[in-house]
Amino acid sequence: QVQVVQSGGGLVQAGESMSLSCTASGSTREVGHIGWYRQTPGKQRELVAIIDNNDNTRYSGPAQGRFTISRGDAKYTVNLQMNNLQPEDTAVYYCGVEWDQRITYWGQGAQVTISS
Repeated sequence: QVQVVQSGGGLVQAGESMSLSCTASGSTREVGHIGWYRQTPGKQRELVAIIDNNDNTRYSGPAQGRFTISRGDAKYTVNLQMNNLQPEDTAVYYCGVEWDQRITYWGQGAQVTISS
């Protein structure tokens, strides 16, 4: 089992930056990729960015060029740096940790609000 704890989030103005952080702990030997996802009311949770065990990264279209996913000092800490934020980036952001290639453990979620 894995515990996922997020930090970061809040309210910024359009054009500003924000970072989110996520740390997985527990049975981390089976951890695979770690990703950031976001969800708005009435919509499905969507992938924002993901990093695999070889540190390969992949981004959604809206995130490409503005967001950067990276590992922190600890292997199972993953950060999301978000630049030039826009009102359409407003959402609840979740960290998802793949475990044993079959389960995703989720963080508690963080509200990110961008004012215009």
